[in-house]
Amino acid sequence: MMPNKPEISLSCVSSVYVRQMTFRTAGDIEHGHAHKFDHQTLICKGSVKVITEGKETVFNAPHIVFIRKEKIHELVAMEDDTVCYCIHALRDGDDVCDIVPPESIPLGAGSEEAFKVAKSLLYG
Repeated sequence: MMPNKPEISLSCVSSVYVRQMTFRTAGDIEHGHAHKFDHQTLICKGSVKVITEGKETVFNAPHIVFIRKEKIHELVAMEDDTVCYCIHALRDGDDVCDIVPPESIPLGAGSEEAFKVAKSLLYG
């Protein structure tokens, strides 16, 4: 059986990008990729193996992992229901705006217009 990718949820507020990854099954993989800037990955539940340049390190929650820019890295869940968050600033790009899932906005926290914009960005 092929490993699955994690379930993804995104948010971006005040140029801080957060990517939630929920690995339902041990062995699920966030495939190798690299970034233009250093960033951090918060492991809040479970454990992951991080593979960078062929070297493997296992981290257990709670833990913050430093990911070096331009280094291809891959995350492999070591336990069922592992949850991680990639967190970094958005540093370039035109028309970078907030991306917030509507279900994350509590009543009274923002204008109705902000809710509509967030909903349209995520769901079209």
